[in-house]
Amino acid sequence: MGTSAVILTQKDEYSPEQLLADTIVAAFHSESALYFYNNKTYTNDGSFLFTTLNINRKSYIGDNESSLILHIHSISSPSNEFYYHEDLGLDPIKPLCQIGHIEDIYGNQELILHFIYEYLKLNPDDYFWIADNDWVYSREDIQKLKTVPYDPDWCHRNPRD
Repeated sequence: MGTSAVILTQKDEYSPEQLLADTIVAAFHSESALYFYNNKTYTNDGSFLFTTLNINRKSYIGDNESSLILHIHSISSPSNEFYYHEDLGLDPIKPLCQIGHIEDIYGNQELILHFIYEYLKLNPDDYFWIADNDWVYSREDIQKLKTVPYDPDWCHRNPRD
């Protein structure tokens, strides 16, 4: 299994429905295709747990097509818990949760950059975190990456170094 990534947002502001709506808009503006079958997973007691989306994009650099799987979890899902504030240089007083879980980033870097850029335009206080990194990307970081020629290794570089 590859490296995963998540969007981080204010815990008290998270809504799965709003994440779904923002994902649709971000996919639209990033020239990506969105596949959503409304296939929901439930807990044993019948509570909503998560749903899954597929986001696809054909690369402008060559003939590559990339695809990522994005999970949108319920508000009460244990998968949303986030404990790494201090490790990532974030304010521990600001309660964040992990949303928009992406299964595997590698091979999908261009798609993710375009999608996250559009998502963070809608949600400027959120962050994007790749699980192997000891930093997060803010809206400003992603905006800077979009102003320079595309680098497929952007996700391996701390934007503040």
